[in-house]
Amino acid sequence: MPRPRTHDDQLRARLIDEAGHLLSAEGPAALTTRRLAERAGTSASAVYSLFGDKAGLEREMFAEGFHRLAGRFAAVAVTDDPVEDLRALGRAFRANAIANPHLFDLMFGCPFPDFRPGEEDLPEALGTFQSLVDAVRRCLDRGAFVPGDPVDISLVLFGHVQGMAGLEIRGWLGASEEAERRWELAFRAVVEGLSPAGRESAP
Repeated sequence: MPRPRTHDDQLRARLIDEAGHLLSAEGPAALTTRRLAERAGTSASAVYSLFGDKAGLEREMFAEGFHRLAGRFAAVAVTDDPVEDLRALGRAFRANAIANPHLFDLMFGCPFPDFRPGEEDLPEALGTFQSLVDAVRRCLDRGAFVPGDPVDISLVLFGHVQGMAGLEIRGWLGASEEAERRWELAFRAVVEGLSPAGRESAP
């Protein structure tokens, strides 16, 4: 009878989440193999077995954050309304940030000065941005946005949603109803600013 796997995907996910919570609560200096193993109820050898070393753990945290975001984006249906689809991607980004605030800084910041994702860590991260570019391109093709480069527009939109998500994670957007209203205000301001009608009415 085969021995049960003790270092499995469930333990891997728990270690990644515990590492993120430790990083978020106490900063990068607190994230040691021993502390992480204690919090996760496992051994340091399990951490080394699953991730190799601390740098491997950091890469896995980065990759897992984007894996979860990619899953949220994949669940967004493509409809006949490209602008609403774009807004749905923004809501999916927000939902992922709220569900995984402990991974947010590693995905979009630099809490570890020596951390650099490797080439094998980038495809899923770049894929999430490509989803945004594709949605923007559909808006341009439909004439919903004034002509422009889809990558340029996507970077501007990404800056908005990343900034809003960071503010909400840190409590700056207020309670849930206030945060919802402010997100909708941000979506509306950006979309109207990109629309031909919005440009024509601008002073």
